[in-house]
Amino acid sequence: MSDALLSALAESLAELVTAVETSDDEVLDPDTAVKWLENTGHTLSALGPADRRALDGLFRETALRQPPGPRREELLKVSEGFGLTEDAHAETCGAVLEHARRFAATVRDADPAAPVPTCPGWTLADLTRHLGTVHHWAEHLVRTRPTARVLAHDVPLDLPADPAAYADLLAAAAERFAATAREADPEAPVWSPGADPHVRHYPRHVLFETLVHLADAELAVAGTTGPLDPGTAADAIDHFLGNAPYIPWIAEPLAHLDRDGAVLRLDARDTGTVWTLVLGGGGFTWSRESRESRATRETWEIRENRGSGAAEPTASVEAGTGELLLLLHRRYDADDPRFSHTGDRDLLDDWLAATAL
Repeated sequence: MSDALLSALAESLAELVTAVETSDDEVLDPDTAVKWLENTGHTLSALGPADRRALDGLFRETALRQPPGPRREELLKVSEGFGLTEDAHAETCGAVLEHARRFAATVRDADPAAPVPTCPGWTLADLTRHLGTVHHWAEHLVRTRPTARVLAHDVPLDLPADPAAYADLLAAAAERFAATAREADPEAPVWSPGADPHVRHYPRHVLFETLVHLADAELAVAGTTGPLDPGTAADAIDHFLGNAPYIPWIAEPLAHLDRDGAVLRLDARDTGTVWTLVLGGGGFTWSRESRESRATRETWEIRENRGSGAAEPTASVEAGTGELLLLLHRRYDADDPRFSHTGDRDLLDDWLAATAL
């Protein structure tokens, strides 16, 4: 089943569940509503962990496409209502710990003073301290659940005097974060720097931060990155695109690009996933679908005279999913031969300059 069809089905189910749960008794008989929801829940309970995690992600994406308000909050409850969040949340916490341990193993025997080419001006000690701070900060937020912004430097970190011990500091911080997050209610409200002010935001945020910085460390130590799981990398791209409008130092430059109507396409050659970014309105919108479903949709649009169908984007870039993730985070240069380009290259360069973290 294509990404587009899965996404459409998830969105339809989320909308239907929300409508059922919020309908007045005069509109829908309560007993009928309960029966519908229980039967659906029973069917979904038979899904395996990976499918439950994928469906939870689709429900979440559906909700976060809505503007902030009561409707978004209702849609965000759909996964919880079907019991999908517990497995997905626990698996993400486990993935955080796995990648943090890989990072610690990568840097433990390396020279802390070695430069990190993908983070100009930083050493391995700086990179490790930063990632340890991220885990420490996120653990504090999940544990205390503040409702207002908390900066990382406002959470005291007991930093060892010897930079060679930073790897152990990171490993310990990752253990604490994973344990705290795993025990926390993923639906609990907490301030977040992105689109989703709930505990569930932080395991994903920390996982993807760790994923990118693990690549930094591997490039600094070995000159190449280890394998990046395409599914995890795709989720990281979704996370980046979904939260970019909430990050002032990204949203502000994007608002002044003056490229309204321009379309940037990211094409993952290993999975066939396509992200389409449309600039305009002081920001951008985005969608994700499979290459096959996009071709089918374009053919249908041509046949039904509902659009140009085969119209080319303003610019496109093709590479593996992990490579696209590292390009978005400027860990790879767009001129690297692993990337194939078509269209207006200036649009890609403008996007990368505007979204630099």
